[in-house]
Amino acid sequence: MLELKSVTAGYGRTMVLDDVSITIPTGKAASIMGHNGAGKTTLLRVACGLLPVKRGQVLLDGEDVTKLRPSARVRRGLGYVPQGQLCFPQMTTLENLHLVSTERGAVDGVLDTFPALRAQLGRRAGLLSGGQRQQLSIARTLLTRPRLLILDEPTEGIQPNVVEEIEQVITRLAERGDLSVLLVEQHVGFALRATDTYYVLESGRITSSGEGGDGAESAVRAAMAV
Repeated sequence: MLELKSVTAGYGRTMVLDDVSITIPTGKAASIMGHNGAGKTTLLRVACGLLPVKRGQVLLDGEDVTKLRPSARVRRGLGYVPQGQLCFPQMTTLENLHLVSTERGAVDGVLDTFPALRAQLGRRAGLLSGGQRQQLSIARTLLTRPRLLILDEPTEGIQPNVVEEIEQVITRLAERGDLSVLLVEQHVGFALRATDTYYVLESGRITSSGEGGDGAESAVRAAMAV
C-alpha cells in the first residue's frame, strides 16, 4: 500500500532522512520507532506530501505520488493524524465530526469505534480530556474513509486506560484487511503489540526492522540502545 524507496529528505541544506526505504502492505500495520530527533515525524511528513523529497520515491498502491500535493494523496486514501490531539476547541465534539461528514451512518460508525465520545457529543472539544481529544482526532480522520492511516505518537500524554483503547482500535482497524496503518510511537511495547512489523530509525537511517509482537521488544530496545 505504502512504499518509501531510498528516500532522502530534510530542511534546507540539512538532510534528516538518508536513503530510507519502508513498505507497509495493504491490511497491515507497521511502526516506526526511534529516539527524539531520529527523523520519525519527518518521515511521516514525506509520506503525506508535507515535505518534498530530495531523492527517492513515495508510492501509494504502486502509484508514484512523490510529486503530488497532500490533498491529492488524501483523495487517494491517505489519512493523517498528527501529534497534539488536534481539534477545534470552541466547537462541540459532534460539530468537529460534522466538519468532515454529516452522514448519519458514517458518524455512528466512528462513534462505535470510540464509544466514549457518545457521551461528549454536546461538549466543547477544548474541554475534553487529552485522551478524548485524541480519540476525536482519530475518529475525524476515519470519517474520510482512508485506506492508509498515519498516526504520529497517538499515545503522547494519554492516560493508560485510553492508551489500551487506542491500541485495540489500531489492531481492529488493521484486522479489517482493507486498511494499512503506519504508526510512529515512543512506547515500544504498545507499538509492537499494535503492529505487524517495525522499523527502528536512528539519525535518519533504518538501523533495524522485523516482525512485531511481544517477542521483538528486546531486539528493538537493543537496537535503540546503540
